[in-house]
Amino acid sequence: MTETNPDAAPDIDFDLKALPKVSLHDHLDGGLRPATIIELAEAVGHTLPSTDPVALGEWFRESADSGSLVRYLETFDHTIAVMQTKEGLFRVAQEFVEDLADDGVVYGEVRWAPEQHLQKGLSLDEVVEAVQAGLEAGVDAVAETGRDIQVGQLITAMRHADRGQEIAELAVRHRNNGAVGFDIAGAEDGFLPSRFKDAFTYLAEHNFPATVHAGEAAGLESIQSALVDGRALRLGHGVRIAEDVTIDFEEADDAGPDTEGIDEVNDTIGMVTLGELASWVRDRGIALEICPSSNLQTGAISGFGEGIESHPLDMLYQLGFNVTINTDNRLMSGVTLTDEFELLIETFDYDLDDLLELTLNAAEAAFLPLEEKEALVEYINEAYADLG
Repeated sequence: MTETNPDAAPDIDFDLKALPKVSLHDHLDGGLRPATIIELAEAVGHTLPSTDPVALGEWFRESADSGSLVRYLETFDHTIAVMQTKEGLFRVAQEFVEDLADDGVVYGEVRWAPEQHLQKGLSLDEVVEAVQAGLEAGVDAVAETGRDIQVGQLITAMRHADRGQEIAELAVRHRNNGAVGFDIAGAEDGFLPSRFKDAFTYLAEHNFPATVHAGEAAGLESIQSALVDGRALRLGHGVRIAEDVTIDFEEADDAGPDTEGIDEVNDTIGMVTLGELASWVRDRGIALEICPSSNLQTGAISGFGEGIESHPLDMLYQLGFNVTINTDNRLMSGVTLTDEFELLIETFDYDLDDLLELTLNAAEAAFLPLEEKEALVEYINEAYADLG
C-alpha cells in the first residue's frame, strides 16, 4: 500500500488544472453556481438561507459536511427548487459544462433525475430536452474559447420513488438525443436496486448501459443487488466494496515467503484476501466511481476511519480495482476534480503516472462507442506525454 503523509505539501511541477480529465459521477443539481441559484430563486420566489453568493456557498458546504448522507441530500431542496423551468434547466446545464471545461474536463457524464423537475408543469421529455439544449450550448460556448468538451446525460430514477420503468423508458427514448446511460440515486439504505429489477431488465433488452449508486450509504448487499438486479457496468461510489477485503498484518521479520503486500507505513506485511464479491468486481474491471471528499462528508468511509487518509481508495487502487476519481457534487463538497487530484497527491503521494492511470480508467469506463473511447484515451495519453 502507498505510504501516506497527509501533512506534506504536494510537489507539483505541472498544472493540475490543465490536465485533461474525465468526469463520470457529477450531479447536475449538485453543481450550480451560488450566484445563479440566487438569481433563479428570486425569479421563482424561492427563499434561500442567504442571498450573498459567498455566504450561500459556505452554507452549502457546511450543511453537506455533516457526516450524514440524509442531511447532505437535504441541501438539494434549494438547487432543485430553481430547476423547475426550461430557462432554469437550460442555464444550469450550460454553466455546468462551462465549469467542467474550466477545470480541464474533456469528457463528462452529467447525472440528474428528470422526475424531480416537474413541479412547474413540464413533462419528462421537456425537461430532458431543456437540459440537452443547455448542455449543447455549453459545449458551443467552450468551443468558442478554442477548447473541446464532450458531455452526455445519465438519466436517473430516484430509488425511493416508484417511477423506475417510466424513467428507464425515458432514457432509452432519448438515447439519440444526449442520453448515454441510466442510474438510480437517492437514499440508498433500505432501497435496494432490486426494486427496479424490471426497469433494469428493460434497459438490458434495449442494450442501454447502467451505472448504479451502491456501496455508499449501504454495503455489500447493495453492491450485489446493483450487479445482479441492476446489471451495473459501473458502481456509483462503490467504496464499501472494501468491506469485502481482509488484510491480516504481521511483523515483516516473521512473515513467511507466501505473504503479499508490504505496508511501508507500519513496516508490516499484509496478507490480503478478497471475498467473492470483491474478486468479481476487481477481476472484471467494474469501475468504481469514487468521490473522495463526498465520501468523507457523507460518512461513507466512517467504517474505515475518520480522516481522508483512511479512505480505502488507495488500497483498492493498489490491489488493482478499477478506481476512477470524481466530485459527486461540486457545490456541496466545494471541490473540483483538480482539487480531488491535489488531495490524492497530498494524502497518498500520488504522482503524474497515478493521475494518468486513474484518468484512463475513467475514459475506458465511459459510456461511449469504442471508436470515441479510443480517441479519448489517445488524446489523454498524448497530453500527458507532452508533460515529459
